[in-house]
Amino acid sequence: MQRFYVETLGCPKNDVDSDKLIGALLADGMTATENAADADLVVVNTCAFIDTARKESVDTILALDEQRRDGSRLVVTGCMAERYGDELAEALPEVDQVAGFGQAFNLVPVERDGTEVPVGAAAGRKLIPVSSVPLPAFDLLNLPRPKSASPWAYVKIAEGCDRSCGFCAIPSFRGPQRSRDVSSIVDEVRQTEAREIVLVAQDLASYGKDRPDELGAGSIVPLIDAVAAEADRVRLLYLYPSDLTDALIDSILRTGVPYFDLSLQHVSKPLLRRMRRWGDGQRFLDRISDIREREPSAAFRSNFIVGYPGETEEDHDQLLDFVERAQLDWCGFFSYSDEEGTYAAGLDGHVDADLMNRRLVELREMQDDITASRRDALIGTTLEVLVDAPGVGRSHLEAPEIDGVIHLPHDLVQGDLVRVDIVDALGPDLVAAGVDLAHLDSDDLEEMQTDLDDAGAWVG
Repeated sequence: MQRFYVETLGCPKNDVDSDKLIGALLADGMTATENAADADLVVVNTCAFIDTARKESVDTILALDEQRRDGSRLVVTGCMAERYGDELAEALPEVDQVAGFGQAFNLVPVERDGTEVPVGAAAGRKLIPVSSVPLPAFDLLNLPRPKSASPWAYVKIAEGCDRSCGFCAIPSFRGPQRSRDVSSIVDEVRQTEAREIVLVAQDLASYGKDRPDELGAGSIVPLIDAVAAEADRVRLLYLYPSDLTDALIDSILRTGVPYFDLSLQHVSKPLLRRMRRWGDGQRFLDRISDIREREPSAAFRSNFIVGYPGETEEDHDQLLDFVERAQLDWCGFFSYSDEEGTYAAGLDGHVDADLMNRRLVELREMQDDITASRRDALIGTTLEVLVDAPGVGRSHLEAPEIDGVIHLPHDLVQGDLVRVDIVDALGPDLVAAGVDLAHLDSDDLEEMQTDLDDAGAWVG
């Protein structure tokens, strides 16, 4: 029996793609292994959002090439494969196949629709740019989903994006928005058997706008309600602020998970227009205040680009002022980098790297203090927590993988929803009653801070 190993890099949307690929490989009769050295097929699902993500992807590919055994196949897929397929294949002769979105790379003959697919189907260094050819039949959105290994699961409700943000190349290789129908999403929610469902997409709140006749106007709201009927918790990641309507806010509040991940990117109106984005700092503050009036326990996350071409000291000061006034629970800051083919790459006014780094440090230090203060304020409260793993859980205030966690007694059962008393806070993390603090050493604290600093990479 052939074995496979999958390494996933990048955002939660890539996690969903990998889950779909794993489901397809399992359906083909292969088995998973946690050791790349034991695998017949090694797959790297890459990220290409910013320069540091691409470097991490290449480093991971080379490291896995060193680990894999003779005779195995190394396949590179994901955003980097789609965006830079030909160049990647030429630059990395170690790789056996660069597979764009929707290309199969199974090792064993299988039968699909009565036709046998031979060994190595779709092999070769072929790139399928979704913008220039029809979508492949092997569409990741349509693949079955294996049961989630944890009590929560990401579910992707659409692929692609119709926006033209100045800094983002995603639409050029992910293609235009393609929304799934509600029934297929609900079926996948059931397949995961997860208690918390985290809905993701490149442009989540625009779900259904590409299929108005079938899905109806404002279709994200009935979708949320439908998913909420199947899961204990529903969480939404990446909301474009102009689409945060009253109806959508009410729908999120009805789920019992008042968590708002707002894709703001900056607050200076002139700079936002240069980014080809909507809004300004005061509009954002007003919306946040309105939500807090409706639900005082609401949690907020956002991400901001630092050093976008043309960013002035006044723009930076506006962002500092906003961060102080908004008091967001979670916030990621990442430095601007030129992306080939984007509007921003041709702009003047590039910010010096040293100045950009100083601005990043200033913002991160401010937000670290805010996050720590907001976490300290939770000491003495009682929260409902989903036990993600022995000793670790989350309330509605923390999204999986990108926010802090709650340290729990190890005797609580994974997958249970429990109410716990919060007795301490350690930076971004909380500590529930019954936890032995001696087990939380300096390495744990350093890892917590690293996770918080890395949160800016979770942008899509």
